[in-house]
Amino acid sequence: MDWFADHFAAWQQWLFETVVQPLAFSLGAGNLLEIAYDGTGWLVVGLLQIAVMVAVIGPMQRLWPVEPVTDRRAVAVDVIYTVIHRLGLFKLVMFFTFENWLEEGLGELRGRGLGTFHLDQLWPGVTDGAVVSFIIYLVVFDFANYWVHRAQHRFNWWWALHSLHHAQRQMTMWTDNRNHLLDDVLRDLLFVLLAILIGVAPGQFVALVALSQLSENFQHANLRVWFGRIGERLWVSPRFHRLHHSVGIGHESAGKGTLGGYNFGVLLPWWDMLFGTANFELRYDPTGVRDQVEQGRDYGAGFWAQQAQGLKRLAGRG
Repeated sequence: MDWFADHFAAWQQWLFETVVQPLAFSLGAGNLLEIAYDGTGWLVVGLLQIAVMVAVIGPMQRLWPVEPVTDRRAVAVDVIYTVIHRLGLFKLVMFFTFENWLEEGLGELRGRGLGTFHLDQLWPGVTDGAVVSFIIYLVVFDFANYWVHRAQHRFNWWWALHSLHHAQRQMTMWTDNRNHLLDDVLRDLLFVLLAILIGVAPGQFVALVALSQLSENFQHANLRVWFGRIGERLWVSPRFHRLHHSVGIGHESAGKGTLGGYNFGVLLPWWDMLFGTANFELRYDPTGVRDQVEQGRDYGAGFWAQQAQGLKRLAGRG
């Protein structure tokens, strides 16, 4: 971990000094260098993630696909979403707007006496155990992620946005970031707020997000892969998550045709097992949304069309 942390810091510093800092000065934004430096870290993370996707997950999709890729345009649009999110564009916008306002508000509260809480310090001796601290925060974030994900399937207004993610009929490793931007803003703010409230260090937060995102890329991959009877209950597999995207299964309550579904866990299937939403059937079904398949509902073909259709659904006109 120390080796990786040192090299990551070196890559971040090099990219910042070589590209980002000169660009900031040329644009007259020298007063925003601290934010730009943080953004450079996210850019390095994104580049590393995409490298792993292309070098590792991509070849696996070609070797063990669930289905042939017949709609390459749909996959290409998902690549656009991935580039926007993983190369820092979305994060940069969030830094300059909502997250900055959130930080300023909490800073004001700290100035009025609100102390900084660190959840990991409740565990005896954790101050000397970075790995234990990381695991604690990973489990807490995944628990929160489970309930946020269930809320996306529970409330009609949130499903109007989140359904875009489920409308991909050609699911691949690029599908993870296929989300409505308003949905992403809401989720990002919730988890940044959680990180601040429970005292996650910035470096730990980056590592948690990076690990989660890369695992989610693998889970969305066009892969006929499962982890075996025991492994399926330890970590979310491509099979487990594909069933969550399956038509009429992943987004509907059993036999009711109403919002609900199975397999909401993002990293850990434990929460699905605990709260009765796990489905461990060994099957690989077509993906999509029922009204899209049976009624031809339009979820948009291109990036902007998809964003517009999401707003229309939210307003009850799509």
